[in-house]
Amino acid sequence: MFRRATRTLAALSFVACSSANAQAISYVTLKGKTFYVELAETDEQHASGLMFRERMAADRGMFFIFRNEYMQAFWMKNTLIPLDMLYFDKKFRVVSVQSNVPPCTADPCPSYPSSGPAMYVLELNGGTADKLGVKPGDSLEFHR
Repeated sequence: MFRRATRTLAALSFVACSSANAQAISYVTLKGKTFYVELAETDEQHASGLMFRERMAADRGMFFIFRNEYMQAFWMKNTLIPLDMLYFDKKFRVVSVQSNVPPCTADPCPSYPSSGPAMYVLELNGGTADKLGVKPGDSLEFHR
């Protein structure tokens, strides 16, 4: 009985872990290219962003979601890789792009603002936006 219960418990644990890991992966599509993104939805996630990452795969990024549309400004404190910051309005249209922003080496770090109100920000590896030809008005598809 004990051995069977242990096997059942182990099987249930495996199923529970598999279910948790099998949750839908969020991704965005921009200019026909898909990027798998980590979501930053809380104040804590917004603050830490991609800090301390030494590398990021070419098809990865971070997607920041804010409650309201307003002027945004990001900085690169403790960010180790160059990034593109793409600002989107509530309709997922590009408001502005900060391209190939280098890691911060000054204190205080400079900020990189949007040129208009934005509700979403997509961070990708530096240079990606230029390679894709991203410009204001381009649309983003977001899949949760």
